[in-house]
Amino acid sequence: MSPAPLRVALVGYGFAGKTFHAPLIAATPGLSLELIGSSDAAKVHADHPQAAVIADPLAAVTDPRADLVVIATPNHSHAPLARAALAAGKHVVVDKPFTLDLAQARELAALAAEHQRLLSVFQNRRWDSDYLGVKQAIDDGLLGEVVHFESHIDRFRPQVRERWREQAGPGTGVWWDLGPHLADQALCLFGLPERVIASLAVQRDGAVVADWAHVVFEYGARRAILHAGMLAAGGSARFVVHGTRGSLVKPRADQQEAQLLSGLIPGAPGWGKDDDAFAWHDEQGQSALPAPAGDQRRYYMAVRDAVLGVGANPVTPAQAVALMAVLEAAVASAEQGRAVAPALSEHEREAFARS
Repeated sequence: MSPAPLRVALVGYGFAGKTFHAPLIAATPGLSLELIGSSDAAKVHADHPQAAVIADPLAAVTDPRADLVVIATPNHSHAPLARAALAAGKHVVVDKPFTLDLAQARELAALAAEHQRLLSVFQNRRWDSDYLGVKQAIDDGLLGEVVHFESHIDRFRPQVRERWREQAGPGTGVWWDLGPHLADQALCLFGLPERVIASLAVQRDGAVVADWAHVVFEYGARRAILHAGMLAAGGSARFVVHGTRGSLVKPRADQQEAQLLSGLIPGAPGWGKDDDAFAWHDEQGQSALPAPAGDQRRYYMAVRDAVLGVGANPVTPAQAVALMAVLEAAVASAEQGRAVAPALSEHEREAFARS
C-alpha cells in the first residue's frame, strides 16, 4: 500500500508561493496541499478552494495539520519561521535565500539535526533545462577542462516595482533575489570557490537597492562569472561555457517560469520542454545540441522521498550554509573592493565537494 500523502502547509502566497510552490506541490504525487498561510483568503481560494487559510504565519508553520512546512515569505522572516516550525516537529522547506546571514544558517542546520527533521532549501533551478544541459555536457567531458563559465539571469524591467524585493531592507536587491540561483548552480558544477570578487550597482531611476550584480568565482585558473541585471533588453546568452575541447552556448532560458505564469499545470503536455538548442562550437565548426526537458517538480519529489526515508535531501542544510557563506563573501567583496574567501571551515567546504 502507498503511504498516506504528506500534508503540506505553504506559508506565504506572494509571487513565489503562488507561481512556483503551490502548483509544484499540487502536481507532486504523495503531497497534499492542506493549508496556506496568507492574509488574502479570497486570492488563495480562487486557486486552491480545498486549502485552509491561516492569516498568522507563526500559527501556520506550527499548525498540527501539517507534516511539511514550506516557507515562501519575505526573506527577513525565513529564519524565525523555520526555527518555529522545526521546534514544532515539522519538516521544513525554505525558499531562497535560506537566511539573511551565515550565523542564522548554521543555527537552523543545527536545530534541524537536533530535532531530526528534514530541512531543505528550494533550489528549483537545479532542474531547469538550460542548467541540466550544461551539467550533462560537463559531466560527459564534452567540453574537456572548463576554463570559463558564464551564467546570466538578465531582465528588462526599467521601472522599479512596488514590491519588497526592490525596497530597502534586509535581504533585498537583485543579488539576494537571483544570486542564490546563480551561485548554487556554479557550486553544484565546480564546488566552493577559493575567492569571490563582486561588484553591485544601483542603475535604474528610483531604485534604492542594487539592481545589477557581477560576481566572479575563482577556481585556480578557471573563472565562473555570474551576472544579473534589470536593464538588459536582449543580447546576452543564458550560459556561455568555454573548455579545452570547445564552447557551449545556451541562448535562452528554461521556460518553466513562463509556463507557470501562463497557467500550464506542471506535468501537462509540453511541460518543461525547451526548443532552444545549445550551440556547440569546436574545431569542426558549429552544431546544435538539443536541450533536455526540465522539471522542477523533481525537487518536491525528492523532498517527499527524503521525508519518507527512501531518498536523499535534494538540497542539504550543509549546502545551504556553504551557499550563504558565498553570498556573504560577494557582498563583502563589493563593499570592500577586494577578493574575499568564503568564511567556511574545511568540514563545511565539503558540502559541495566534487569527486
